[in-house]
Amino acid sequence: QDKVVGHAVRAMYMYTAMADLAAELNDPALKRACETLWRDVMDTKMYVTAGLGPSAHNEGFTVDYDLPNQTAYAETCASVALIFWAQRMLHLDLDGRYADILETALYNGALSGLSRDGTHYFYANPLESDGTPTRWEWHTCPCCTMNVSRLVASVGGYFVSTASDGIAFNLYGGISTTVEVAGTKVALKETSRYPWSGDIRIDIAPDKDTAFDVKVRIPGWCDGAVVKVNGETVTARPVNGYVTINRTWKKGDAITLELPMPPVRLYAHPGVIVDAGRVALKRGPLVYCVEEADNPGGRVQRLRLPRESELRLSTRSDLFDGIVTLSADGLAIDEADWNTLYRTRAPKEKQATLTALPYYLWANRGQGSMMVWVPED
Repeated sequence: QDKVVGHAVRAMYMYTAMADLAAELNDPALKRACETLWRDVMDTKMYVTAGLGPSAHNEGFTVDYDLPNQTAYAETCASVALIFWAQRMLHLDLDGRYADILETALYNGALSGLSRDGTHYFYANPLESDGTPTRWEWHTCPCCTMNVSRLVASVGGYFVSTASDGIAFNLYGGISTTVEVAGTKVALKETSRYPWSGDIRIDIAPDKDTAFDVKVRIPGWCDGAVVKVNGETVTARPVNGYVTINRTWKKGDAITLELPMPPVRLYAHPGVIVDAGRVALKRGPLVYCVEEADNPGGRVQRLRLPRESELRLSTRSDLFDGIVTLSADGLAIDEADWNTLYRTRAPKEKQATLTALPYYLWANRGQGSMMVWVPED
């Protein structure tokens, strides 16, 4: 099999098992099959949020580049299962491309399925809304409610990987744990405000002075990362997305990372025809969306973002216990100017400020329109 087909959740579970079996049996043919299927998903079938499965008809895949926004199925379970698969691929090869997708799915495709109050759930996760979708209190098929709940409860298990001779940090966001490496117990504490800030500190405290590798992931979205040990810059460059630091570690040692997080614009492959002439906004691992609650005056589909507009950051302590939003100078169609379905005159436009927040937070402030892919002027 070289193409991903069928039910999205079942496919991800099957590929997770395939990767587990490839690792257990050291089976190179099965590993190659996993890698082939992974490339097909990444290159032709995954939403920018790491959602999977565009069709409600089969809860799964259709044809390459078929990624509609408003009718996207993108079942929460499918993103959760993609996280399982990405983690197993990391077990086969410690390659940052797998951790990048694990992170994208965790912060966007899966987390959007859970409301901030922890009691409401999305089964499907559209990338555009007319304001009608709301999260369920319960669902007659409660797979997504359980899957996203257990994922959030077990997320700590995805941060660190260990081997007999080293430790790898795959995710950041604040964690304390103790692992055994090179025959020694090692206490680890990672402190950060990630994903709002890329400033990260890792304290390493082995029971006794011990030599081993510490691998720190440099996300694929990050340019200009700086890694230091005890204040001294590490000159090693990332290999497969990780910087390896080998030394004799002792209590009191600390690694710091500076991961620049400028907001960026993303463009879809021309084959994704629904996103032609549109742009998505991202900062660090977070995909952003434009929601009506932050852009009053009508449906957000009236908004456009000029290509030359600067993306500005705002730390908002008044929203969701403190988040970072993006804003830019844009344009809005004057819908009040219309009194017929079609006409020969172009629509009037007025200046507007576009405000975007992380996609996973949408639909937490009542019903309203939303879009990830914004028309670009």
